[in-house]
Amino acid sequence: MKILVSDKLAEDGVAILRAESGVQVDVRTGLKPEELRAVIGQYDGICIRSETKLTADVLSSPGKLRAIARAGVGVDNVDIPTATRHGIVVMNAPDGNTVSTCELTLALMLAVSRHVAPACASLKDGKWEKKAFMGNLLAGKTVGIIGLGRIGRAVARRCLAFDMKVLGYDPFVAGAAGDLAKQVRIVGALEELLRESNILTVHTPLTDETRGIIGAGELAMLPKGALVINTARGGIIDEKALLAALDSGHVAAAGIDVYIKEPPEDRSLVDHPRVTCLPHLGASSQEAQRNVAIDACRNIIDYLAGRELRGAVNVPAIDFSAIGALRPYAELGHRMGAVLAGLMHGRLQRLVVAYAGDIAKEPCKQITISVVMGLLQRVVSTPLNMVNALMVAKEYGLDLSERTSGDARGYVSSIRVMAEGDVESHSVYGTVFAAHYPRITAIDDFYMELRPEGDLVITFNEDRPGVIGEVGTTFGRHGINIASLTFGRKVDTAQACLALTLDAVPPAAVLEELRAKPFMKRVHHVSLPPLVSESA
Repeated sequence: MKILVSDKLAEDGVAILRAESGVQVDVRTGLKPEELRAVIGQYDGICIRSETKLTADVLSSPGKLRAIARAGVGVDNVDIPTATRHGIVVMNAPDGNTVSTCELTLALMLAVSRHVAPACASLKDGKWEKKAFMGNLLAGKTVGIIGLGRIGRAVARRCLAFDMKVLGYDPFVAGAAGDLAKQVRIVGALEELLRESNILTVHTPLTDETRGIIGAGELAMLPKGALVINTARGGIIDEKALLAALDSGHVAAAGIDVYIKEPPEDRSLVDHPRVTCLPHLGASSQEAQRNVAIDACRNIIDYLAGRELRGAVNVPAIDFSAIGALRPYAELGHRMGAVLAGLMHGRLQRLVVAYAGDIAKEPCKQITISVVMGLLQRVVSTPLNMVNALMVAKEYGLDLSERTSGDARGYVSSIRVMAEGDVESHSVYGTVFAAHYPRITAIDDFYMELRPEGDLVITFNEDRPGVIGEVGTTFGRHGINIASLTFGRKVDTAQACLALTLDAVPPAAVLEELRAKPFMKRVHHVSLPPLVSESA
């Protein structure tokens, strides 16, 4: 077995790899993309930090590569859909840098509130400008925390210790407060949090839903003189909008550790006199680097050695083989949950899993857990498995219920999953044919037969002549082959739903081109791993 370490990792982590019998470990840092692409297929696994970029091009010929382990939480330097399509497990190490990032967040709050950086620079320059750097206390201020995963909740606890009032909002799951529900006021709308926050800090992953979630309009809702902190990911806060808010004086100051481009190409924000800026130091503590290196190396070696799967971000941590005859239904449930997560706009509030027909007579708890894992896998930072999924759902305030019925809509067995949110609701039906073939049979009551694997593009559009042809032509013009297509329609509403399986990951620009079509209502992309049941 061969494992490549392409970024500098703490030696305590690399030592775990070297201690494994029959494993060859190659530490080769600083590889150029073309060099990495040429050698990556020779390895069973690769361990990375943030410097290595595993793009679609680098992963285009992955050879025997089976696993990618990221020493840290963010995996935006890995092309997840491409890795998934090639059957490569992508794992992260989300716990090791929680405290490190949290403490840096508080450090920036204090530094910005008390003008630590400019006052230090002034004194080193030989000046004594005591009156010029009058600051403000954190105590008594209201801090608004967007994103209530591990880091967001850790920040909340420390802010409470500073005698601050804490507001929380999670863009994915309503009621996500966990053990802080009695101390943190969870608001129902982002606007409510913004209008009351003297200090705003963001702690969400960077996704299509969170990119630019704080723009000019949102910054304008903050009280005049508010402070803005970002130690999460560049792009969550619109950098140009923040610069304008600083120039106008509406935002008094900002503490920024992350940027859209790193290092920043546009230095306007970095050079602003009221910005305390750092070169992405959130996880840069000795303890954090040691912890994430150990976690990542343990994850990859245990997976490749066939012992355990932990920290996977693109496949479920489900031992399907242990479920027996319910295996294809659990796999179907996970994929139904993932499709629903891809369709939902707004924050999840309620999930209903309904079983009908023969499956309703079986103990279906493991299937329900699989649904929850598929639904939450993209929207919570906690690694999910069959043991903790229901507990995590409860911590995030998700109202979960099960139902049974004798009416399976003409199938021997049927599963319906309904997700309700604060903006909209969606449902997905599914069944298993001949005990081995999971299929989605309806999306929002648009009846179809969809094989739930690969890169799926699901559209809601007008039901009129030429739509299918124009969609196909659009993908063809960009060199993207359609492997399969299915659709459902509602004649009485003149609406239809298309579901396409593609041979390649659709670029964002192509999806935007589709969204701009006059007949198109919604376009979604969902990437699912190859089906296990049909290959078993």
